[in-house]
Amino acid sequence: MPEQDWIARAGELFESAMFGGDASALERSDDVLDAIEAPLSMARGKVMHVRFLNEREADSQELVLFERAAELYRRTGDTSGEADALFWVGCWHQVVRGDGAAGMPYFERSYALAKSVDDRMTMSYVVRHLGFARRDAGRFDEAREHLTESVRLRREIGFRPGEAAGLVALAYLSAETGDRSAALAHLDEAESVAEECGAKAVSEWIAQARTQIRA
Repeated sequence: MPEQDWIARAGELFESAMFGGDASALERSDDVLDAIEAPLSMARGKVMHVRFLNEREADSQELVLFERAAELYRRTGDTSGEADALFWVGCWHQVVRGDGAAGMPYFERSYALAKSVDDRMTMSYVVRHLGFARRDAGRFDEAREHLTESVRLRREIGFRPGEAAGLVALAYLSAETGDRSAALAHLDEAESVAEECGAKAVSEWIAQARTQIRA
C-alpha cells in the first residue's frame, strides 16, 4: 500500500472508532499498521546488519527488529515475510553472536515456510547459512551441497549479485578442503558474474579471496 494511502486509511479508521463508535475499526487499524510496520522493521534490521558487517559492532536492537517483523508477518498471514524474518533472526545468532547452534531452529523453520510458498530467494539465503554451519562443524560434503544449492536457486531467480557471492563461498570451501584449482575456477566465474551485474562489493571479496587462496 503506498504511504499516502495507508496514512489516509489509518486516519479514516481512527475517526470511525473515535467519533463513529465503530469498535471494529480498531482491529482493522491494527491490520493496516501491522502490514506497514513489518517491512519497516525488516528494512531497519537489515541496515543495522550491514553496519555490523562493516564496523563489527553488534547492536541487540537488530534482533528485536527481526523478531518483531516475524511476529507481525505471522499475525498478518504473510508466510514469505515470516520466513524472511526468521532467517534474519537465525543469521543474527550465527553471524553477530557467533552462535550457530542457536540459529539452527530459525533457519529450519524459515526454510520450511519459504519452501511452502516457493520463496526461492529466502531459501537461497537459508541454505547458504546452513552451508556455513556445516562447514564450521567440519561436515564439508554437506556444506558444499548446501552452498551449491544456494547458487543454483539464485541463478534460477536471476539474483546475480547473490550468485557471485555464493561462488565466493564455494571457492573458500574448495580451498579449505585442498582443491585450489576448483577454488580459483569458482573465483573466475564469480568475477565474471560480479562484473556483469556491477556488484562492486563482491568484486572486492573476490580480490581478497584470490590473495588468501594464492598465499
